[in-house]
Amino acid sequence: MHPKALLDESANLIEAVFRFQHPADAVVARHFRDNKSLGPRERATLSASVYATLRERLRLEWLARSGSGSKWRRLAILSFPGDRDFLKSALSEPEKNWLDACAAVRDDQWLAPHRHNLPEWLADALRAQVGDAFDDLAASLLQPAPLDLRVNLLKTKRDAALQALRAAALTAEPTPYSPLGIRLEGKPMLTKVAPYAQGEVEVQDEGSQLLALLLDARRGEMVVDFCAGAGGKTLAIGAAMRNSGRLYAFDTSAHRLDGLKPRLARSGLSNVHPVAIAHERDERIKRLAGKIDRVLVDAPCSGLGTLRRSPDLKWRHTPETVAAQTDTQRAILASAARLLKPGGRLVYATCSLLREENEAVAEAFGADHPGFVAEPVGDLLAGLRVPEAATLTSGEGGRFLRLWPHRHHTDGFFAAVWRKAA
Repeated sequence: MHPKALLDESANLIEAVFRFQHPADAVVARHFRDNKSLGPRERATLSASVYATLRERLRLEWLARSGSGSKWRRLAILSFPGDRDFLKSALSEPEKNWLDACAAVRDDQWLAPHRHNLPEWLADALRAQVGDAFDDLAASLLQPAPLDLRVNLLKTKRDAALQALRAAALTAEPTPYSPLGIRLEGKPMLTKVAPYAQGEVEVQDEGSQLLALLLDARRGEMVVDFCAGAGGKTLAIGAAMRNSGRLYAFDTSAHRLDGLKPRLARSGLSNVHPVAIAHERDERIKRLAGKIDRVLVDAPCSGLGTLRRSPDLKWRHTPETVAAQTDTQRAILASAARLLKPGGRLVYATCSLLREENEAVAEAFGADHPGFVAEPVGDLLAGLRVPEAATLTSGEGGRFLRLWPHRHHTDGFFAAVWRKAA
């Protein structure tokens, strides 16, 4: 595609994404479906430009004020990846001069919001939690996330999977915490990579793998993944159960559950039963009350722990939307708790960085449900032989799992665990 046409395409796509009517990945995917003539290089360029603009919105909008032409063209110019000479071939002389002036801005000229690129309410909330580490956290959230895989123990071992991936010319290393994790360099296309196509590995962030590990599901048990979505944790739990017992994957979205089907086919699992429910009080849930050994509640949340992957979330959420989420989280957790038999394990998890969605929800549940005994996550992880388990926790005695992108190089995750008293 001619550079001028590609720049125009980028400006149009950035404008569409910045309406914030739908998630950025959905807008980009639809644009590509509607424009099938775009080749792989054009798609990669457009995606990179959109996500760079979302990540560094405040800085780029500050620079864009001094340019001319439409705002979206200016943002497309500033975020355009790759060769500068290629880009400049699409620009007028005044635009070239303006771009050079933008590149000459010194680091010490940026204000704090231009460096952290977070809405002020979110910056304040995170700064209150991590203190002097805020700059490190903010910088980590501006970086793309690595590509992590989980080994499917039904089909292979981690050492064998590493060998197979390296034989496919991929750079692969074990993850530091999850005993099932592999981290790849770059973003290779996996669909034609044999270990992935054969179901020996599945895409899953290392932090998400630790959530499934915390459930510690066993052979022959009755287990529920209460908010299963597309089933990343469901697959990990099913493999831990060695394809025995019964694993229910509940979700209110049948569409999300449909995404589980091809992954199930690759995995070789036959103990998973996807169930679309109307809400957390669905009759199909009530019939299982008191019968379940383990329940994972990966609750709907702001997703602000995944900003490396979904930077649009920081611009789509407000304190009001987060507050509305917490009511839903508390209702779902209370409903899921009714499923457990005496001695059963309950895991509450989010991919949020915010205390309101994490510790506050867990503390409220504990106060309202004295029949559930808190279990320190640090002890559970150590028992599962997770390296440096104590460094993955927060709260007195390692009460909670707390994963941070700047400390652990995972998405931001939280988890609390309880045992239902006899």
